[in-house]
Amino acid sequence: MIDLTGKRALVTAAASGIGRASALLLAELGARVVVADIDPEAGEATAKEAGGVFVRCDVSRRTDCEQAVRAAHFELGGVDVLFNNAGIIRRSTVCEIADDDWDLVMAVNVRSVLLMSRLVIPGMAARGGGSIINTGSGWGISGGARAVSYCASKGAVVNMTRAMAIDHGPDLIRVNCVCPGDTATGMLAEEARQLGASAEVFYEEAADRPLGRIGQPRDIAQTVAFLASDASSFLSGAIIPVDGGGTA
Repeated sequence: MIDLTGKRALVTAAASGIGRASALLLAELGARVVVADIDPEAGEATAKEAGGVFVRCDVSRRTDCEQAVRAAHFELGGVDVLFNNAGIIRRSTVCEIADDDWDLVMAVNVRSVLLMSRLVIPGMAARGGGSIINTGSGWGISGGARAVSYCASKGAVVNMTRAMAIDHGPDLIRVNCVCPGDTATGMLAEEARQLGASAEVFYEEAADRPLGRIGQPRDIAQTVAFLASDASSFLSGAIIPVDGGGTA
């Protein structure tokens, strides 16, 4: 029932995981897609499969974000949908985390939302609106152990979403936040590694939620597609857990 024909989408961290699944689903539903990622090989592969365009982008760098948005304007003529999906995690407490790791998590998870959104909002407003979707987390709604920088960054994204929805609603720009629970991506495997845990055991423990399983990237992508579409035209400022009931 969702039709994205004519929509122009820019997806960050789209070479793998949730970003890749979202880029492919948006394209499947009719959108034209720019795939932005720091990994050129995987990014090119995603763009090829989506019939879209790849641009190498380190979302923590202003110049890279500018290049990605320029590419979207050159290739697509603008951006109707921005999916701010890039994120990293460093599992540690306040006492353990290095300053550089804190700064990196904040740059990738929070500053990137500022940089990319600031670049696309004027064009969206001039064209009569658009949709910005931010990736939060269940840990942006409630806390988690040994994840202080990640929790802080995703909490910031959650409340940035609300503030942006208020500021840019008059321009018919909708801003919403999808909050995945544990999802079968490379980042979840990286968490297990950082904690010195078996990935198999880590995944089993992560499935301890009402629906009895961890998420798959397409589970999250389906909500992203809904938020990108006109089917969600009266939805803005929403914080949506997609976590199998985990936050419940």
